[in-house]
This record gives sequence, C-alpha cells and structure tokens, in this order.
Amino acid sequence: MMVNEILIPAVVAIVSLLVGLGAGYAIRKNSWEKKAQNAQNDADHILADAKAQVTAAEAEVNAQKQAAEAVKQSAENTKKEKILEAQEEIQEYRQKIEDSLNQKRDEILRLQNRLGQREDTLDHQKSLLEEKESGLSRKEDQLKQQEANLNKKLEYANELVEKRRQKLYEVADLDKEQAKKLVLSQLSDELVKERAEMIRNSNEEVQAKADRFANQILVDAIQSSAADTVAETTVSVVDLPNEEMKGRIIGREGRNIRSFEALTGIDLIIDDTPKVVTLSGFDPIRREIAKRAMQRLIKDGRIHPARIEEMVDKARKEVNDDIYEAGESALMDLGIHRMNPELVKTLGRLKYRTSYGQNVLAHSIEVAKLAGTMAAELGLDEKLAVRAGLLHDIGKAIDHDIEGSHVEIGVELTRKYHESDIVVNAIAAHHGDVPKLSFIAELVVAADTISSARPGARSESLENYIRRLTELEDIAKSYQGVKQAYAIQAGREVRVMVEPDEISDDRITVLARDIKNQVEKELDYPGNIKITVIREKRVFAIAK
Repeated sequence: MMVNEILIPAVVAIVSLLVGLGAGYAIRKNSWEKKAQNAQNDADHILADAKAQVTAAEAEVNAQKQAAEAVKQSAENTKKEKILEAQEEIQEYRQKIEDSLNQKRDEILRLQNRLGQREDTLDHQKSLLEEKESGLSRKEDQLKQQEANLNKKLEYANELVEKRRQKLYEVADLDKEQAKKLVLSQLSDELVKERAEMIRNSNEEVQAKADRFANQILVDAIQSSAADTVAETTVSVVDLPNEEMKGRIIGREGRNIRSFEALTGIDLIIDDTPKVVTLSGFDPIRREIAKRAMQRLIKDGRIHPARIEEMVDKARKEVNDDIYEAGESALMDLGIHRMNPELVKTLGRLKYRTSYGQNVLAHSIEVAKLAGTMAAELGLDEKLAVRAGLLHDIGKAIDHDIEGSHVEIGVELTRKYHESDIVVNAIAAHHGDVPKLSFIAELVVAADTISSARPGARSESLENYIRRLTELEDIAKSYQGVKQAYAIQAGREVRVMVEPDEISDDRITVLARDIKNQVEKELDYPGNIKITVIREKRVFAIAK
C-alpha cells in the first residue's frame, strides 16, 4: 500500500515530467520549424533578390549592347547618307556642267546658223550686185552711145542753127536779138522733145525688165493674203434688256457709275437712247474690259460697287487671256514656233489697236504673209521675212504707255527679247528713219505699203482727207498750161487736163514727171499716186 502510494505519485510525477518534456519538445519543434521556415524564406528572398540583380545586370548589359549596336548602325546610316549626298552633289554638279556645255553648244550652233545665213545673204547680195554692176555697165555703154548720138545731134543742131541764122539774116530783115530769140525758141522745142524722148526711153528700158517680175511677185503675194476691213471707233455700245436697268446701273446717287468709271477708266454714258448704254474711251483694251464687265453685270442683275469690282477683275483676266491667245494664234497662223512669252503677249495687244481704222494685228499678219511670199519668190529667208513683217508695228501695242514713236519702242522691245539684227533693222527702217541693211527690210517696207494702201484698208478723218485732195489738185494746177486738175479714186490718181495750144505732146511727159516729183517732195500719203496728163484738142465747125 505504501509502495503503491509512493509509486503512484512518482509515476504520476514521471508521467507529468514526460508529458511536460513532450510538450516542451513539441513547442520547441514548432519554434524550430518556424525559424527554419523563416530562414528558408529569408534565403528564398535573398536568392530572388540575387536573381533579380543578375537579371537587371543582364538587361543592362543587353541594353548597352543594343545601344552600342544602335550607335554602330546610326554611324553606318550616317556614313551611307553622306556618301549618297556626296554622290548627289557630284551628279548635280555634273548635270550643271552638261547643261552649261549644251547651252554653249546651242549658242555656237545658233551663231553658226546665223553666220551661215549671213554668208548666204552676202553671197546673194554679191550676185545681185554683180548683176547690177553688169547692168550698170551695159547702161553706161548705152548712155555713152546716147551721149555720142546726142553730141552728133547737137553738132547737127549747131550747124542747123548757124545755117538758119545765116538764112534769116539773108532772107528776113531781122536784127541779131530777134533772130536769137527765134532760134532759141525753136531750139528749146527741140530740146524738150529730146528730153521727153530720153525720159520715155529710160522708163521703157527700166520698166521692161522690172515691171513684169515685180508685178508677178506683188500679185502672188497679195493673192495669198486677205484681211478684213474695220472701222476705227472710240465707243462701245451695250444693249439693255429694259429701261429699268439704267436706274440700277446708275445706283443710289450715282455711286455705281462712279465706281465703274474709277475701276475701268472708261466713261459710262447713259442718255435718252432706248435700251442702250455707251462706253467711251480712247484705250481699246480698257474699253473691252468695261464692255465685258457691263455685260456680266446686266446678265447677273446684282449691281453694286463690290459686285462691279468683282466683275471688272474677271473681265480683265478674261481679256488678258484673250490677248495672249491672239498672239499665239498669230504665231500659229504664220508658222512661227518660238518667241518670248512677253513678246507674244505684247503682240496680242495689237488685236485691240487700230491705225486709220485698220486693225494693227490683222495688218501685221497681212504684212508678214506678203513679205514671206515675196522673200520666197526672191530666194531669201522666208521665215525671217515673216517674223520681221509680223513684228514691224509691235511698238504700237504699248505706245500709249511709253514715250517715243512706235518705231523706237518696237526696236527697244525686240532688242530686249533678243530678236535678230535683221528683224530689228527692218522694224527701225520701215518708215525710213534709218538705212535698210538687208533685202528683208526692203520687203517689209513694200509689204507695209501694199497692206496699208489697198482700197478699204484704212480710213481718214474727213478734214484730213479733203485737205490732202485739195493740196494734190493745187500742185497740179500750179503749172503753166494746166486747164483743170481732178483728184479721183480717193486720191490715188490725179487727172490733169492741159491747154493743147500751150503744151505739146512731148511736153506733157515732162509735165507728168515734174508733178510727180513735187508730189513726192511736198505731200505725205499712203501707197502710190498715179499722175495722168491729158492733152485733147477739139475743133468745131458749124454747118448752117
């Protein structure tokens, strides 16, 4: 019992001790496991951080490698770009050198062509001069022969005079002075007859060779060209749909009219004439712009200063386009392929320019065709003649804006745009201001005269027309023995009737020539004037 009492507490104590030890071991085991777990976690974190650092280092190394590769690639690209730029600069420089060489080559070819043309012209002139020299030699021989014949006739006349003087002294009871007057009167009649005969012979000799050839050339040239006849005017008339439109055109207190006149430079006339307004101005281009603008305004119906300005701008652009098209059309019509655009535009302005009622652009085209045809017939440069004929009145396009004659303006204009010297000289010489340096200049003068002198080509004011005809008749009437003189065919011909008892048949040849010389010296006129002297003697007898 005692043993049990002692053993049981001891066993209980041992069991309790064992239980406490087991519980402490379990608690410590849990604590050790947690520490191990924490240590494992710390180790994992450290490993993860180490891996992250390794990864970052590798990424940085890769980035540095990529940056190095990018820098290397950029350097390669820059190198290639510099090489390409250098190649482009070399190619551009090479192209400039080639263009410069081509321009110089073209200039040399153009100079060679010009020299070739001049050589051809000089050869042709040389041949013509040789022909003229041979002709002059023949004429000199003929004149020498005529002089010898005339000397023989004078010797014969002197002998005859001496014989008549002796005869008169013997037969008539005349003193020396009376006999001298009688002989001189007879000798004067004989000399007039001789002079008339020489004039007729020389005229027939020249005309026999020149008339047929010249007439054929002129007829061919005139037949190949045709131009309309126009009348010179300083006003344009615009039709209105109704009378109410006049009030809208005038506007409140006339503001529309003032705006229109200020923008166009043209006077707007509104009078009692039904359904029309009149545009007045000396500048045909401004008048055409004003006419088109007014037609647009009437068609639109909205008339006020802002609308007027808009329509005037549109009309001005349209007229400028028409001017350039007119110049291009003239070049195409004549087969001229190259001309400076500014010169073409200036040429087109001639469409709205008239001279004595003749449209200057149409006149220039006609002169170009005539000059080209005559040049072709004579074996000269047809294209150069056409070009010179077309540009001969180019100065008239801008003579309202620039001081100087249209000849001076045309010369400066064509020199500015590098036209050939032959063309410039033809323009300068077509009114006789400077000497003609080529046959083309002569042809341009002839073509200009034909175009302006043909019937209906030009008109004159009534006062100038009457004054010219009166002066023409007065010159013919101023000669002794002229009974009456009439200017006919609009001043193209003068018919002179003489007293048959005062002027002989031989004397009328000399009279016609004297009148011709005085008309050429004292009068200015287009074309030619024919002098016709008529001597008619009538005898009446009345049978009773």
